[in-house]
Amino acid sequence: MRVLFLTHRLPYAPNRGDRVRAFHIVRALAPRVQLELVSLAHDDDELAQAEGMRGLGVRVTALRVPAARNYAGAAVRLAGKRPLTHLLLDAPGLRAALTQIVSDRPPDVVLAYCSGMARFALEPPLAGLPLVVDLVDVDSEKWAALSRSAAAPRRWIYRREARYLRQFERRLARHAQATLVVNERERAAFDEIAPGADIRVVPNGVDLEPLAPASPPDERPRVVFCGVMNYAPNVEAVLWFAREVWPAIRRRRPDARFVVVGSEPTAAIRALASADDGIDVTGTVPDVRRHLWDSAAAVAPLLTARGVQNKVLEAIAAGLPAVVTPPVFEGLPASVRPACRVADSAEAFAHETVSYLAMTGAQRRAVAAAADLRGLAWETQLRPLVGILADATGPAAIAI
Repeated sequence: MRVLFLTHRLPYAPNRGDRVRAFHIVRALAPRVQLELVSLAHDDDELAQAEGMRGLGVRVTALRVPAARNYAGAAVRLAGKRPLTHLLLDAPGLRAALTQIVSDRPPDVVLAYCSGMARFALEPPLAGLPLVVDLVDVDSEKWAALSRSAAAPRRWIYRREARYLRQFERRLARHAQATLVVNERERAAFDEIAPGADIRVVPNGVDLEPLAPASPPDERPRVVFCGVMNYAPNVEAVLWFAREVWPAIRRRRPDARFVVVGSEPTAAIRALASADDGIDVTGTVPDVRRHLWDSAAAVAPLLTARGVQNKVLEAIAAGLPAVVTPPVFEGLPASVRPACRVADSAEAFAHETVSYLAMTGAQRRAVAAAADLRGLAWETQLRPLVGILADATGPAAIAI
C-alpha cells in the first residue's frame, strides 16, 4: 500500500508539539507501508532536517514556505472567503511535486495532517484519491476560542478564520473516507460541524522510556512550562501565569523559580526573564528532559486548549505532577488525570502550585506515579492507523 503523507511542518526533529504526532505516525507507518512524505518547511534549519526523516526509510519532499510573501498575500485577501491558514501554508513547487509523485508513484491513499494540508487533497492532482484526514484537533474551534480572548483587530481575524475553516471542514468531511481526532471532545466538536462523518479517535501517545527520570527527584522549588513560545495560546498562558499567578507564589515561596522552556520566545516572553522575580526563559534547548527532571512541578495554564496537551503527558512521564486549567484537563486521558490538579482562577492556580512545592520530591513523584501511562505508548495509540488507511483504499489495495 502506497501512502502519501502531507504535513504542514517537516516532522523532524520531534521537538515541538506540531511535529511530535506526525513524527510518530511516520515511525508507525514506515515499516508497514510504502510511505512518501511531503512537508512544508518554515525556515532553513527545518529544511535541513529532511535527512533525518529519510533515515527512517521514507521518501521525503520538503518545500520552503515563503513566509513574507504568504503573509502579504493573505493580507490582501482578507475580504475574500478563503481561510488564511490555507494562504499561509503553501510553497512554490508544491503542486508540481505532487503531480510528479502521482505520475511516477501513484498513492493508494492520501493521509493529510491537519486541515491546512487537507485542502491539497481536494485539488488536482490529488482530487479523487482516497483520503484520510488527521485533524488532530478541530482547527475552527481553536480559532473561535482564540477570538474570545483576543483584542481587536485580531478578534475579527480569528472569528473570520473560524467561520471559513468551519465551512471548509464541513466540505472536507464529505470527501474523506475517515477523519481522525485525538479525543472524544474533538469528536463531539467535529460531529456538530459535520454530522454523519466517519470520525475516529486515534489518541496521542508519550515516549515513556526516554522520559523516565534518570536520577532521584530534585528538591529545588522549580516550576516548569514547556512549549513553543511563539505559539499564541502558549504565550497567552505564560504571560497570564507570570503576571497573575507567579507573584502570589513568590510571596509564599520567595525561593521558587519559574522556568519557561521552549523555542522562539516572543519579545513579551523574553521580557519576563528576571533574577529578582525568579523567572528564567531558556529559548531553544538541546534536550527538554533535563529541565523536567530538574523541576518540582509542571504547569499548563492554557486558557485556550484543544486536543491533548502533550506537554502534560511528557511532564508526568518525567515524574512531575501538574497544575492545569479546566480546558487542558478536559482533553487529557482519564488515566492521566490523577497526576493533575485543576485550577480555574489565578488564586487557585497559585494555591495548587504552592501545595506541590511544599511536598518532598518523593511525594511529588508519587503523585505523578498515580497516573497510569502504560497504555499511552505511541506504538499502542497509533496501532489502528494502518487498518484505517487500508479500509479507505478498498479491498483491492490492502496488500502491504
